[in-house]
Amino acid sequence: MQKLSSMLFSMILCCAGGAVAAGTIKGKIESSSPKKLANAVVYIDQAPGSFAPPAQHERMDQRGMTFIPHILPVVAGTTVDFLNNDNVRHNVFSPSQEKYNLGTWPTGEIKPHVFDKVGVYVQLCNVHPEMEAYVVVLQNPFFHLTGKDGTFEISSVPPGTYVLTAWHEKLKKPVQQTVIVVDGKETTVTFSY
Repeated sequence: MQKLSSMLFSMILCCAGGAVAAGTIKGKIESSSPKKLANAVVYIDQAPGSFAPPAQHERMDQRGMTFIPHILPVVAGTTVDFLNNDNVRHNVFSPSQEKYNLGTWPTGEIKPHVFDKVGVYVQLCNVHPEMEAYVVVLQNPFFHLTGKDGTFEISSVPPGTYVLTAWHEKLKKPVQQTVIVVDGKETTVTFSY
C-alpha cells in the first residue's frame, strides 16, 4: 500500500507540473535488540497538503489466534476490514484514541472500521486477551514498515525539510530526526535505539 500511495502521488505531481519533483529517504534502524528492528513504522510526521485515503480497504485478519498483520500503517480515513479466519468467535476493540468495540462475530465474517484520526490504535480481542496488534494511522502516505533487517525506503517524497519518525511498539516514545529531501536525490538516515 505504501508504494501504491507514493506512486499515485508521483503521478499527480507529474501530471500537474510536467516533471516529478521528488526524492527518496532510505535508511536503517539499529538496535541492540533484534526484536526492535522489524515492524517499526518509519514515516514523515507532517507533509504539506491533504491526502485522500485509498479506495481499496486494508485488511487485518484474525487467524491462528493472531492478528495478521501485527502492525498495519494506514493513511487517515482508511477503512480496515477485520476478518475472522479462525473456527472460534473473535472480537475487535481498541481502548486507544477514539475507543471502539466492533463486537464479536463468527468465522468468515468481516467488520469494517474507518480510522479517521491520526494516532496509534492497539487492537485487542476480549474473547482472547493474549491477542494484540496495532493500526498506526498517519497524516500522509510517506511511510514504510521495516522488515527483519530494519531497513526502510520511502520514495516519491516532495522536496522539503521534514521530521522523520520511527515508531515501534516496544519503545516508550517514537524516535525522531530532521531530514532534508532534495529533488532527484537520496537521503540516508539511521535511527538508533
